[in-house]
Amino acid sequence: MRDDGIAVPLTKLCAWFGVPRRTVYYRPTKAPPKIDPAFAGPIKALIEAEPSFGYRTVAWLLGFNKNTVQRIFQSKGWQVRKRPVGARPRIEAMPSVAQAPNERWATDLCRVWTGKDRWVTLALVMDCHTRELLGWHLSKSGKASTPVAALEQALITRFGTLGRVDTEFLLRSDNGLVFTSRDYTKMVRSYGLRQEFITPHCPQQNGMMERLIRSLKEQCVHRQRFESLAHASRAIGDWIAFYNTRRPHQALGMKTPAATFELAA
Repeated sequence: MRDDGIAVPLTKLCAWFGVPRRTVYYRPTKAPPKIDPAFAGPIKALIEAEPSFGYRTVAWLLGFNKNTVQRIFQSKGWQVRKRPVGARPRIEAMPSVAQAPNERWATDLCRVWTGKDRWVTLALVMDCHTRELLGWHLSKSGKASTPVAALEQALITRFGTLGRVDTEFLLRSDNGLVFTSRDYTKMVRSYGLRQEFITPHCPQQNGMMERLIRSLKEQCVHRQRFESLAHASRAIGDWIAFYNTRRPHQALGMKTPAATFELAA
């Protein structure tokens, strides 16, 4: 436009293109920080192996200061930018938290593609206080037998045997046909547990389990192509062992679920 003899003020150009004037006038006042390769190298290797890890998890696993790791993430452009989520109406209800182990457990199902065995159902059971994944079962069947097997494994893991528990605690789930079936509800009552259902269409009320499934898919299921149900079982089992014993949680004070249970016990 200047070549055609048309002069347009900078303020008007910024208004046309929606660019703040401070962005145009900005000039960096200091050189970018120097990064020690002794820190950047291990960090880069870990996030290349596990791209979904945030800077807090990386710092805990490597034994680095979290502020140093975050600064390197920002300087190198390794910080993951999350897509903003707009406001959504939520129904107020009791969250899936607990003040002690075995006060409230949570369970849910998800689907996993396993190649020649096609879609299979994965059932998970976790303790809402320690975040420990106590039981899981992968099966071609989407019937009540799948979450039943996961719950029985959780009872064995926590109490060492199958049988009626001494103290009644809550088992939270959604309103799926499997969790409301007569076979499943009868089995839950036989072990002395009491079922608790979330409000329909409000998965955030079972948020801990939903977040666990997301981590499982991001860090394990979506990062490899399973050839069979057996292949998927081995990979998921390895990840669950890592999740319980090595993966830190910010809500737990950067401790692992297994360490949290040991302290609580």
